[in-house]
Amino acid sequence: MSHLIHRSLHADPPLAVRGEGIHLFDQDGRAIIDASGGAAVACLGHGHPKVIEAIKAQLDTLSYAHTALFSCESAEALADVLVGHEPGGLTHAYFCSSGSEGNEAAIKLARQYFLELGQPQRTRFIARRQSYHGNTLGALSAGGNAMRRAPYQPLLSPAFSHVSPCYAYRGQGEGESDEQYVARLADELETEFQRLGPDTVIGFIAETVVGATLGCATALPGYFPAMKAVCDRHGALLILDEVMSGMGRCGAMHTWEQEGVVPDIQIVAKGLGGGYQPIGGILVHGRVMHAFLQGSGAFMHGHTYQAHPVACAAALAVQRVIAEEHLLENAKAMGARLEQRLLERFGNHRHIGDIRGRGLFWAVEFVADRASKAVFDPALKLNERVKMEGYARGLACYPMGGTIDGRQGDHAILAPPYNVTAEQIDTIVERFGAAVDAALDSR
Repeated sequence: MSHLIHRSLHADPPLAVRGEGIHLFDQDGRAIIDASGGAAVACLGHGHPKVIEAIKAQLDTLSYAHTALFSCESAEALADVLVGHEPGGLTHAYFCSSGSEGNEAAIKLARQYFLELGQPQRTRFIARRQSYHGNTLGALSAGGNAMRRAPYQPLLSPAFSHVSPCYAYRGQGEGESDEQYVARLADELETEFQRLGPDTVIGFIAETVVGATLGCATALPGYFPAMKAVCDRHGALLILDEVMSGMGRCGAMHTWEQEGVVPDIQIVAKGLGGGYQPIGGILVHGRVMHAFLQGSGAFMHGHTYQAHPVACAAALAVQRVIAEEHLLENAKAMGARLEQRLLERFGNHRHIGDIRGRGLFWAVEFVADRASKAVFDPALKLNERVKMEGYARGLACYPMGGTIDGRQGDHAILAPPYNVTAEQIDTIVERFGAAVDAALDSR
């Protein structure tokens, strides 16, 4: 047995020994299509030569410098690429080492913003059930993943409360129009503001497209403008977590561009560095930064490895490749192909209740009965069976259980790299379909 603490202590996972393009190779030399980029991370696949070259070049010049003393060229350049053109009014960037750290930074920056404004009574956040914002205690408190929260509930902050997600497949009532459903969710958010006291709320935190917890659940048209209107009414911030869905994953650099809103703070991570180095961060609106510039002039937060030179160099190279190779356009085109292939393969499947997503970020939700939307017994661990059957067929996908409430429901995510080809999309869906059928037959 391994001396590493793996995710399961009952069996060691296979060893990945090499990555090339869309493939990972295990210790037996088997080529596995990385159809989910791990956890929607590997946006350029594996071993992209331009990113590798950038990492080596950075190591040859500067491997580390503490930000209490120095800045570095790669971090400055990365910030210029991301917010130098002030997208939606976002003007500043802060870089850390993960999406969890990014959410922690967003939470603390938002709190300090109101201190800078002289509103110390604002101490509450509203987030959503069946959401995920990270595994550190603050981020876990913000998240609504019931399964991950349960063991640590006594340690989680009471500063966070939760409202319903925009989950049309199960949340929208029979005969309820999209507009009525959105209005009901906006009313629920308003009610929570009133319950807490509107002047005590710092902000509303949401994933623009919900990631692994709910399986690529997209918002209905008008949802985010309605949520922002509630926040604006009470002077609270809109904080959008695009750790999974942003940085090109859904076919736009920022997924909020597709929703008709601009966040006050945006969290980014996975598609930022593509897995080549650990990196995450926040992008902050100029209005928020103005309060700091006019006030204390300092963000009371920091990490040893923030704005790490090598991590920033890798992310900078990833972003340049995305631009130079026109990969946002490819993500849109191949995302449309992936959607079509999934609909062709599973549109009439009696155990697929919903096919949802955007760009190159798609999930299928499994049901025992399509008409009633009844779920499989969680003891079957159907999502794990799909994962194992996929691996047996040379495919890695991203499965998850507890879709509905942390215990019930199963789904699996496909999130191939932005440079995926049409032929690879077809192979992914073919192998995934065979894995799903095999997993269902093995019950």
